[in-house]
Amino acid sequence: MENILEVKNVTKIFGSGIGNALKLLKAGSNKKDIFKRFGTTVGTDNVSFDVKKGEIFVIIGLSGSGKSTIIRCLNMLHHPTSGEILFNGKDICKFNKNELREYRRNHISMVFQHFGLISNRTVLGNVTYGLEVKGIPKAEREAKAEEMLSLVGLEGWANHNISSLSGGMRQRVGIARALTNDPDILLMDEPFSALDPIVRRDMQFELLKIHKMVQKTIIFITHDINEAFKIGDRVAIMKDGKIVQIGTPEEILEQPVNEYVEEFVKDIDKTKILCVKHVMTVPSAFVKQSDGPNVAMKEMKSNGVSSVYVVGDNMRLVGLLTLDGALKARNGEVPLKDVIIKDIPVTNSEVNLQDLLPIAAEAKYPIAVTNQKNQLIGIVTKASVLSSLA
Repeated sequence: MENILEVKNVTKIFGSGIGNALKLLKAGSNKKDIFKRFGTTVGTDNVSFDVKKGEIFVIIGLSGSGKSTIIRCLNMLHHPTSGEILFNGKDICKFNKNELREYRRNHISMVFQHFGLISNRTVLGNVTYGLEVKGIPKAEREAKAEEMLSLVGLEGWANHNISSLSGGMRQRVGIARALTNDPDILLMDEPFSALDPIVRRDMQFELLKIHKMVQKTIIFITHDINEAFKIGDRVAIMKDGKIVQIGTPEEILEQPVNEYVEEFVKDIDKTKILCVKHVMTVPSAFVKQSDGPNVAMKEMKSNGVSSVYVVGDNMRLVGLLTLDGALKARNGEVPLKDVIIKDIPVTNSEVNLQDLLPIAAEAKYPIAVTNQKNQLIGIVTKASVLSSLA
């Protein structure tokens, strides 16, 4: 996957004496020492990371870690003291006013923690605001807004006042407004932290569902490690303005780089964080619907298994064929199509292992993982589920 954003050695310092503070940072002083000496706040210290096109990149840290500072540098609400931020290879820190305006209007949008909605506008009026600023004709912008409202589950709410919406619904409006501009990158600064736990969980699920449909690059800020690992393709952990570790949730859980990260993740309930995509494997043993029983038995022997998945055109899942069924078909007892087991457990890659545990416990065969087109994309064994939780 190509990088859409590259952050290179970005430092942001607030207050007076910035030049002296920057020199001390480069000489090895830390954030606390500089604040004591100059009363100057180091927001970020030599931060570097890249973001892949289409991924959800999560930045997590405690209060004061620098996570909100860095996300505000990505749309130049904060101008970095030093460093580069490359969007598709161009340094946004060097943009002039017109280039920055075009970048903000067309390439990047932000969803705020406290919604940031316009109270005297309707839901539709809020969602169309960005397009209105661009000068898009009314009919066109309202059609686009209605499409996005339907995407976030607010179909039929266009003419309601913002005051009549719940917290979760207001955040959906914020997401719809951001998506209506069709940005390349969506910034989300602790968007669910003001919601109650049940609504927050629902919104996390909705975000993953929306991301799967629109495939936007999302940079998500949170202080909740469970939330970070649940939604992030990769996660960056920050402390005192620096990035401590970057990796997939599984990589960080398995190989924390130091005691701080180890302490940070020790109380995670892995069943709530790890998803099927973290433990599934590519199916090595499968046959086409048009293959005969001998081909199926050869495939089982080659892979040391006693069953194979049967797929149709474009890898669409048909069912499962056991060794016993293949033998019956080869001996002419029954047609092959009659011994393909179609009532088998199936899951998708975003399901939490917590929800999969009861199914895995009862499953006689590996669980098939399919996408929205019912294409076979992986398998999950009972052993892989249990070993991942150890």
